[in-house]
Amino acid sequence: MLETTIAGSLPKPEWLAEPEKLWPAWRAEGEDLRLAQERSAAEWLKHQAEVGIDIVTNGEQFRTHFVHGFLEHIAGIDWNKKTPMGIRDNRYTVQVPTVTGPVSRPHSVHLDEVRFTRSQTDRKLKFTLPGPMTICDTIADAHYGSRPDMAMAFAALLNAEALELAAAGVDVIQFDEPAFNVFMEDVKEWGIAALHRAVKDLRCTTAVHICYGYGIEENLRWKETLGNEWRQYEEIFPALNASRIGQVSLECADSQVPLSLMGLLKDKEIMVGAVAVTSHKVETPAEVAATIRSAMQFVDAQRLLPCTNCGMAPIPYVVARAKLKSLAAGAALVRAEL
Repeated sequence: MLETTIAGSLPKPEWLAEPEKLWPAWRAEGEDLRLAQERSAAEWLKHQAEVGIDIVTNGEQFRTHFVHGFLEHIAGIDWNKKTPMGIRDNRYTVQVPTVTGPVSRPHSVHLDEVRFTRSQTDRKLKFTLPGPMTICDTIADAHYGSRPDMAMAFAALLNAEALELAAAGVDVIQFDEPAFNVFMEDVKEWGIAALHRAVKDLRCTTAVHICYGYGIEENLRWKETLGNEWRQYEEIFPALNASRIGQVSLECADSQVPLSLMGLLKDKEIMVGAVAVTSHKVETPAEVAATIRSAMQFVDAQRLLPCTNCGMAPIPYVVARAKLKSLAAGAALVRAEL
């Protein structure tokens, strides 16, 4: 009950990559880089176990970015052909690689790191993959001609990857879809269908992470425009509740999301974000517990998983460790009451 987990990414130590950046440069190459990534992943698994996180991840220590870390191994993408693209409906503009032909997966992308990660922990293991819609909102298309068609092509590749990772011992496969909070009509028209293709034949727990983005300046400014109530989830939760996805995330800590929206997910397990991903404040266990108790007004404890709001890659290493400690301690407080 009240199993704790995290959204996925964790900060990279300064000896592995540039700290507090979304696209950090690695500090090493080749075999030295692989060994450094393994060391960092093992340390984060130890940190999570020490504070009591129940469903752990390797913190995405083997990839520079939650989307590009998968895409850089996919054929059909020209990484030298950069296209300026407005990410998340033009929230910010980035020079992105371009799909120039049919996409394919020549080999598994993450299998080796999953085998290593599985060998380092006996706890439940979550692995995160970019969702098909978010991929389409992070890379330019010069081949398919429509986002739904490109999303389905990537969903097939994600499905092949997910099946291999589940067979290697992953307990939860989570697809990260921050784009779901931006293109709500598209979610209902083809976004969930693409997710269904991505989870085809998976027998492990499946999840979709939907948030308001990393704690970077562009996202923080966008949040300031959303008013006193953030109701984006209201548009998509009914369709997600009818979907085949097992778990759905909800950003709650330090946000204006009405917690009553969880009532729209009556048939799902819910990852309740009880820790924000900003760098200026570490929640106390009491504050985490208060968020969990508030959520329990709308979802029973058996379906609730205290979580982080989003990935913590861009925030300081020591802050992330402190937030994980508070997350686990706050859940323990509520668990003791129950």
